[in-house]
Amino acid sequence: MKHSATSLNTKIMISSSLKKLMEKKPFSKISVSEIVSDCGINRNTFYYHFEDIRDLLKWTLERETIEVIKKFDLLINYKQAILFVMDYVEKNRHIINCAYDSIGRDELKRFLYNDCISITGSLFDSAEKSAGKKLASDYKDFLIRFYTEAISGVLLDWVKDRNSYSPEKMTIYLERIIEDEIKHLQEFLDKSD
Repeated sequence: MKHSATSLNTKIMISSSLKKLMEKKPFSKISVSEIVSDCGINRNTFYYHFEDIRDLLKWTLERETIEVIKKFDLLINYKQAILFVMDYVEKNRHIINCAYDSIGRDELKRFLYNDCISITGSLFDSAEKSAGKKLASDYKDFLIRFYTEAISGVLLDWVKDRNSYSPEKMTIYLERIIEDEIKHLQEFLDKSD
């Protein structure tokens, strides 16, 4: 237990260093040497914990957002999950924009896709459980991919152009989409008897 806590603390320290450096320069211009120098660790320690800087960025984003969202009961608390994401984006605007500008929209989307699809999948799993019914697996897979693409695409566009919608309006729109889909999904499941 002691080793895992030390390991987590080291990873958090390395992550904090990356975020600090991202406030000063583009992600693509940050080197492992700069990170380890800022942390006061050696390169071997960095590579013990992370494959490369992209792996560190992915871990940082997952730890700070995706893992927290996965703990929500999305069928009941999806509003809180949306508000959490919007708040995180607002508080970390510069870092997210830095990543977006350095690796691009499509790469950032690909970067987070598996985590986002598992979150969307858990929303559909919860809706099925609530209705006590199952969707055909190919249709469920289609819906999960469709909504993952749509919601992640809109959120990534919003990261770059916040003037299009306020965080409050984005939250309301996403809530409506999710509420409507859950309602229609439950109606669909009810009719499939």
